[in-house]
Amino acid sequence: MNSSDSKKMSYSSLAINGGSPAKQFPCPPMYPGGMMIDREEEQAVLETLQSKRLFRYYGPYPGPSKAEQLEAEFSKLFNSRHALAVTSGTAALVCALHGLGIGPGDEVIIPGYTWIATASAVLAVGAVPIIAEVDDSLTLDPSDIEKNITRHTKAIIPVHMRGVPCQMDQLIEIASRYNLKILEDSAQAVGASYHQKRLGTIGDVGIYSLQFNKVITAGEGGMVLTDDPIIWQRAVMFHDPIAGLRNRFPAEEVIWGINFRMPELLAAVSLVQIRRLDDLLFKMRERKQFLTSALEPELSTYGIEFQKIPDVNGDASVALIFFLPDATKTRQFCDALVKENIPASFLYDPQVVDYHVYAHWRPIMDQREWSPQGSPWQLADRKIQYQPDMCPKTLNLLSRAVHLDVSPLLTNQDLEEIIDGVMKVTNAIL
Repeated sequence: MNSSDSKKMSYSSLAINGGSPAKQFPCPPMYPGGMMIDREEEQAVLETLQSKRLFRYYGPYPGPSKAEQLEAEFSKLFNSRHALAVTSGTAALVCALHGLGIGPGDEVIIPGYTWIATASAVLAVGAVPIIAEVDDSLTLDPSDIEKNITRHTKAIIPVHMRGVPCQMDQLIEIASRYNLKILEDSAQAVGASYHQKRLGTIGDVGIYSLQFNKVITAGEGGMVLTDDPIIWQRAVMFHDPIAGLRNRFPAEEVIWGINFRMPELLAAVSLVQIRRLDDLLFKMRERKQFLTSALEPELSTYGIEFQKIPDVNGDASVALIFFLPDATKTRQFCDALVKENIPASFLYDPQVVDYHVYAHWRPIMDQREWSPQGSPWQLADRKIQYQPDMCPKTLNLLSRAVHLDVSPLLTNQDLEEIIDGVMKVTNAIL
């Protein structure tokens, strides 16, 4: 049998063509902390309800605040001086930006691959997001940052997408040279690290999300961490309109705020979840290493390249990502894997709206305004223009990326079948 006949046979054996799936059963859902919710979370919620203290500052009877306890746990685990519990990762971004003093007329550099909330938070404080390329780590490309810096640039937001640490050494060097602040968006990388330092504690301020898809979860919620007392004080005042009074800040330093206070029920669940964090990371890292060790040597012979990980040991390992030669093959590859009971996805398709990719941020691309009286773009000191193709490197990488979730619940059988399925599809399609 020649290689052409072998390939035809391999192609006909794909599940998408009627063959038997490589995996006997579907993979577990990819909600790392969410799938671990058990009696401990239930008991924590029940105790909070029974105490009738659902507001962090008081209830009908004296008692400790769950939100305050959560802040203390985060500070200790992440070795940070200050922690602030808020209602969401987006709220954490907004509070952190206010903490840094970012506002109208300022520009903030963000990557073209991040959830739209990163850009929306910048707009929410009146500043303008400047979109930069990512590299083959799928995080901010340091080589593209300097060309985006202007006299209006005040901060950089590295986003540790899918748990992968950004190249923080290079980003910090650039920020230091231009006197810029760094806000780490670690929403998808809770607990991950870079050179043994937890992500979110390397820059001036960092944020985390506790939304249901994240590493640990309360369904929703967020956290701000910083060592800077001024950033913390400003963030605290913005997240609570009477925080200045509660904390006895000097009256002349108090600034108005809104309400992003974390409810006690979210904090109660989060307190249990944070104690699961390191075990979850260990399990995902162990499973990703197993998959990578088996697949990378084999797939490289087909011209497939794996995502660059700036610090392999610090990777949260929530996903395994590799790049195929072109977008068409990537779509075929992912469709075939899904039929093999392997939940693969592609990261960019011009026809499929995904708010993780800047080109699909139509409200931002079109600079739509909430008020006809003005917008952050109108307040800017120069004309800002966006185009869907403004970051071609980013779109090229994302269009060729195959994304596999790495659940902490994957069994040895799951892992072996995933490897078999990926090789089966590779042999047939490439």
